[in-house]
Amino acid sequence: MAHSIDTDPSGTVIAIVGAAAEEAIASLEGLDGVESLSLRDSDPQLASRRIAACRTPWIVHDADPLEHVAAAWVELFEERATLGTLEIEVDVALAHFRDDGALMPDYYVVLDPDGAEGTWRHWWCGALGHRAPRRVLPAALPAGGSGEAMGAALRRLLTALPTSRPWPDPGTWLPGLAFEIPDRVGLRDRRA
Repeated sequence: MAHSIDTDPSGTVIAIVGAAAEEAIASLEGLDGVESLSLRDSDPQLASRRIAACRTPWIVHDADPLEHVAAAWVELFEERATLGTLEIEVDVALAHFRDDGALMPDYYVVLDPDGAEGTWRHWWCGALGHRAPRRVLPAALPAGGSGEAMGAALRRLLTALPTSRPWPDPGTWLPGLAFEIPDRVGLRDRRA
């Protein structure tokens, strides 16, 4: 996915997802070298402009450009939505990427993946994680759940991000999501 120079952020972009994302973002506020942005439910163009305007080594936010695609995928396999719903959400997301209205983060930090419901866990660790496994990072919430402990855990994670191949262009894999079946993601790609 090509981005113009005007929309490329200067730092490493990390999307924090999960029930405690707002608290996690807040735990990083004021940290040198980290811009923490609460952008959940923002317009994708506004979110991408705010992210691109940051000039820090780490840009941490909660604006998942695939939020609606993920929900449609989960609902499809939980028999609460149709294939058409997923196809529409994929088309909308691809239009946002194509028009520089959305930016794929460099990394996703998935808070408390063990606490995620089954199909959601398959989204994060399967359908999405399969595309760039070292770019979807599970992060267990610290015992006690204090903001200070969460901030310390996230700071350690930020300083130890694994290197990895970049995300493939979303246009090459988002249209095939309907074929990424929970519990089976990636198995058809393996040789016997």
